[in-house]
Amino acid sequence: MRKITITRNYMPNAEGSCLIAFGDTKVICSASVEKKVPPHIDETQSGWLTAEYAMLPRSTQSRVKRDGIGRVNSRGIEIQRLIGRSLRQAVDLTKLAGYTITVDCDVLQADGGTRTAAITGGCIAVYDAVQTMLQKGMIAENAFEQWIAAISAGIIDGKPEVDLDYAKDSRAEVDLNVVMTEKGEFVEVQGTGEQGTFSHKQLNTLLALSHRAINKLIAKQKKSVKAV
Repeated sequence: MRKITITRNYMPNAEGSCLIAFGDTKVICSASVEKKVPPHIDETQSGWLTAEYAMLPRSTQSRVKRDGIGRVNSRGIEIQRLIGRSLRQAVDLTKLAGYTITVDCDVLQADGGTRTAAITGGCIAVYDAVQTMLQKGMIAENAFEQWIAAISAGIIDGKPEVDLDYAKDSRAEVDLNVVMTEKGEFVEVQGTGEQGTFSHKQLNTLLALSHRAINKLIAKQKKSVKAV
């Protein structure tokens, strides 16, 4: 993997936040708590967790246009749904009854793996937001259940690798994104043969490498919250 750095409490106004870097990919993750839930949720029985994702205009080599009226960023919508699905596995929503946690993931600098960095950093922000809720007496029990982390993987020049930067990702024959729990269970696997097909054996190799990398990421997550 590339060098991973985590800076907690990066946005002091948020209930939980961090700046996470996977090499040159840098993402600010913040978790905000509101006393409301979507219409499909019974506020007496459950809370909710959702996510938003955006790339800042000069996070890439050329300017990325901001979202606005009449402009739908389908890639961003797909990624934020992935982040939300993934991070909901980190909490017990019944213990958040009546509250919504919104995780905002803003990419400062993109060099591959922005969605996996967002999920990994977003989980730290969620952990801190839940602890803030406990400290303020907003909830009676700890709603944080388990750590979630994610990693990219792929086959480049016939060789399996994890945590691809943009240069490697852009020429990968196979591209994979893996989200897992600290128990070693899969939350989501996104796999594509970009420039060819891949075998069952190659898939198993990529999953095994991803599992090992995610274990290391979760160890870093846990260390980051114990360091303060």
